[in-house]
Amino acid sequence: MVDGPIVTDNRLDFGDALADGGALLGLDVGTKSVGVATCDAGWRYATAGKTLQRGKFTQDSGKLRELVRERSIKGVVIGLPRNMDGSEGPRAQASRAYARNIAAALDLPVLLWDERWSTASAEAAMIGQDMSRSKRAERIDAHAAAVILQGAIDALAGGGF
Repeated sequence: MVDGPIVTDNRLDFGDALADGGALLGLDVGTKSVGVATCDAGWRYATAGKTLQRGKFTQDSGKLRELVRERSIKGVVIGLPRNMDGSEGPRAQASRAYARNIAAALDLPVLLWDERWSTASAEAAMIGQDMSRSKRAERIDAHAAAVILQGAIDALAGGGF
């Protein structure tokens, strides 16, 4: 028996925990900041939000709790930084620990989603929008969170990988 909300990297388990759907929160967790994105309840479109500067976990989780309340968030997708060969290093372990803590703090299921290439993809999209270098630097984490979340909702809604 599992105590509290699930934390998984299996999209099927996460989908089962959210049988009724609902808006999702996407997070790109870094050592200094957390990029935030949200999606609609129908899991169609991920939208970049804010980039939060990391502080004490209680402060960070409080900011996220407020967003969860405002947007009626039902689950969280957190980027899992795997190495290119699929193995996991210290950053992945830190993301797993953050996922466990945020699941407990927000009382929501959490899906860990492979984030390889998310930042590069987000940066390419912003360059394609002719966004200045300084604006890209300010917004890259939130856009990476949107790339992570979009990949997850595409797989969840469409059943793909």
